[in-house]
Amino acid sequence: MEISKLPLSEEDFQEWLRQLALVDGWLYYHTHKSIFSPAGFPDTVLVKPPRVIFAELKADGNQPTEDQWMWLYALQHCPGVECYLWYPADRDFIESFLLESY
Repeated sequence: MEISKLPLSEEDFQEWLRQLALVDGWLYYHTHKSIFSPAGFPDTVLVKPPRVIFAELKADGNQPTEDQWMWLYALQHCPGVECYLWYPADRDFIESFLLESY
């Protein structure tokens, strides 16, 4: 079975992404207590020069809030910034995408 077919909680999905990113040399940031962050700010920031990625991770069936959509939209319109909404079903793509060299 493909990795992307296995169900994951949002927490497990976040941990999967963290491990993948760190193994490939990405700097990884995740806000653990979002109550101290602006509403809707993306879950994860990944940096591996020259790339900067903001990613909002969602478990299957969950949708971004209005504030999350606002942040995603604003970040997508910043030159040089990559911004994504990812679900567990995207894992095969995410793995190849993060591991590709620039």
